[in-house]
Amino acid sequence: MVHTGAVTLAAAALLAALPVNAGLYSKNSPVIQVDGKNYDRLIAQSNYTSIVEFYAPWCGHCKNLQPAYEKAAKNLAGLAKVAAVDCDQESNKPFCGQFGVQGFPTLKIIKPGSKSGKPVVEDYNGPRTAKGIVDAVVDKIPNHVKRVDDKTLEGWLADSNNTAKAILFTDKGKTSALLKSIAIDFKGSIHVAQIRNTDKEKASLELFGVTKFPTLILLPGGKEAEGIVFDGEMKKEAMIAFLSQAATPNPDPAPAKVKLPKAKDSKKAPKAKESTNSAEDAATATEEVLEGEATESPPPEVEHEKPIVLPEPAPPIDILDTEKELHIVCLGSKTGTCILVLLPNSPDEVGAAAVGSFSEVAHKHKLHNRKLFPFYVLPEKNGGYTQLKSALGMGNGLEIIAVNGRRGWWKKLPSDGTIAAKDVTEEAIENWVDAIRLGEGAKEKLPEGLIPEEEEPAVEEEKPAEEPVVVEEVKAEEAKAEEPTTASPEPHDEL
Repeated sequence: MVHTGAVTLAAAALLAALPVNAGLYSKNSPVIQVDGKNYDRLIAQSNYTSIVEFYAPWCGHCKNLQPAYEKAAKNLAGLAKVAAVDCDQESNKPFCGQFGVQGFPTLKIIKPGSKSGKPVVEDYNGPRTAKGIVDAVVDKIPNHVKRVDDKTLEGWLADSNNTAKAILFTDKGKTSALLKSIAIDFKGSIHVAQIRNTDKEKASLELFGVTKFPTLILLPGGKEAEGIVFDGEMKKEAMIAFLSQAATPNPDPAPAKVKLPKAKDSKKAPKAKESTNSAEDAATATEEVLEGEATESPPPEVEHEKPIVLPEPAPPIDILDTEKELHIVCLGSKTGTCILVLLPNSPDEVGAAAVGSFSEVAHKHKLHNRKLFPFYVLPEKNGGYTQLKSALGMGNGLEIIAVNGRRGWWKKLPSDGTIAAKDVTEEAIENWVDAIRLGEGAKEKLPEGLIPEEEEPAVEEEKPAEEPVVVEEVKAEEAKAEEPTTASPEPHDEL
């Protein structure tokens, strides 16, 4: 039988053998690192919409999400913030608890509220893809751009006449995320509007002499001020530089508060010696005050928060400790299809990811009551490990195979080459398993002698009269076991 009692210890040993990783996202990652101390300044006080991932470095789903999440961060650069919190760090656990995080990864969209510093927090339950994340975040970007036309232009220009204004003349009817982000950068200092090029807006176009689209015009403010036409490329950096001649963009993140030390009351005037501190001393004093002022962020205010329904954690797949177990469940003359993860004594990250992905797939099918052939870990300490690899002509590293003892075939993942990280994602494993279930792909014949021949039971020699009955029963069972399944595969659940 399979020793399931050793599963927990084996899984712990597997994780212990891997290199220690402080987090999924490096300092060079486009994803912002957030914790309980800087959340308020970086996210809550920001005028920008943010999406925050609450994760744990050991989480398989989090590792699968990482490439898409970093791609989303690059696509949203300058438009919104993409951040992450490592909830596995002890200092962050209370902070993650304040957000009601119960499983990983948990994604939340945080957008500015009606009151400064009190954002609205919403769960993100959309696709775990870069496009899905980008679309959802862009939809939540605050729109401070005024839509004007010939009828409303004069009133908009007269309102706060001394305040600088910017107008974008465009063929598009929808306000772009780029223009929204520029309005956020100059919120409170430059009023931003958009006029669409239609037959109804001819007066506005003639007033400013606009003949091509898009055209951006800056009105610095004041009755005598004339419009300045932007002649650069419609990219954010160039547009910000152009508008900065009228106002300074808002700093984001908000600057850290510096609390200067209180001056001591004294009737006597300060001595000249005491008043001439060096620049180096002043800088050191400022740094000390900044470090001393670091405080925990206030608890987040979550509006319309929906309860999180999390799936049960996936238990690790079973481990075959002995050669006898291997032949009973996988390499017997009557055994059906099973999958073996041949794991060396010193597994790497790919090996750990493979075990995690197979565990998730097996657990998912179990929760939905779907029938599926078993998955096992075959460790190097098992006597059948070396024998099986030698018979199939395999090397020393990680190998994953599907084998059917009764029908005498096997197939490898991938069919050629060495296993890479892309081959052991949950999605890749799910697709490979589905292909086996449907009988797709080439199979190889098992070498002679790998599957032991079944011995005739002694009871048949003592009672030959009963032999036909026994044979009929065995044939019936074999026919039933070999009957092809006609059920269509379950649709793949997207992570």
